[in-house]
Amino acid sequence: MKTVTVQDLVNRFSLEVLAGRTELHRVITKPKTHRPGLEFTGYFDFFSHAHVQVLGRKEITYLHKQTEEERNLRIGNVVKYHPPCFVVTHNQEGLKYLNKYCEEEGIPLLRTHESTSKFSDLMDNYLSKALAQEIAIHGVCVNVSGIGVILRGKSGVGKSETAHTLIRRGHRLVADDMVVLKKTSPETIIGTHNGKSKEFLALRSIGLINVSRLYGRRAFQDETRIVLDIELTKWQDNALNNDLELEQKFTDYLDVRIPHIEIQLQPGRDVAGLVEAAANNWYLKQQGYSAVEDFMKRLEDN
Repeated sequence: MKTVTVQDLVNRFSLEVLAGRTELHRVITKPKTHRPGLEFTGYFDFFSHAHVQVLGRKEITYLHKQTEEERNLRIGNVVKYHPPCFVVTHNQEGLKYLNKYCEEEGIPLLRTHESTSKFSDLMDNYLSKALAQEIAIHGVCVNVSGIGVILRGKSGVGKSETAHTLIRRGHRLVADDMVVLKKTSPETIIGTHNGKSKEFLALRSIGLINVSRLYGRRAFQDETRIVLDIELTKWQDNALNNDLELEQKFTDYLDVRIPHIEIQLQPGRDVAGLVEAAANNWYLKQQGYSAVEDFMKRLEDN
């Protein structure tokens, strides 16, 4: 199971440590943050205690208005579940009572100047990716007009060359050779690089190039949502038919089904153009348009 430590959060978001400095090694295993509003009122049936606890103005103002006895009870009931940490937003002050309990229970108490909504969004986004289940596959990942595409195929088939042509047409490289796939939700796969190969593309007969240096920063994108899996294969006579609509196939990555297309290669065939057509056609289908249905309707109308 992937984990993130409280220290990782402190470093990532430049958080101020108010209490529990010796416990920054505590691990976080759950994505998404939680605001313990109902829990401070005594309702614990659905308390997400394993999540990072965010205390915004509503929660802190509520605690400030309680008597010392009531406040001690409210806080004591929450800290006994030992959440990984508390983060106070808006640089709120007057937190001596929180410091006391967090020090006693060994729970890091952190503070940020960010607003509650912005910080929660940033933290949720970070944790969902950092804790995401992931695999690495051999291939190339590109973003074609905002659409994430994996190019797969045997070594030497032309994946990187196709990606290079797409980059020259204004599209973006995400990863070459080794593509890291992360499952950030039951329906979402994110494609990215492994860090070492960031911005690099290996071209046979040319060698290694840095696409950002060669074509500008817009030639590279750090990650993209994967919606198409395209396999490049060698040409086989009589293997392809001019059907109006091919049966949809899928590839499973981390139990997420991604539409799969096979494109056969032949000298003079515009493979990059076919990848563009496949990406744009997928987009139109998402908008509810079917070229086959449109064509058949025209035939019926005549």
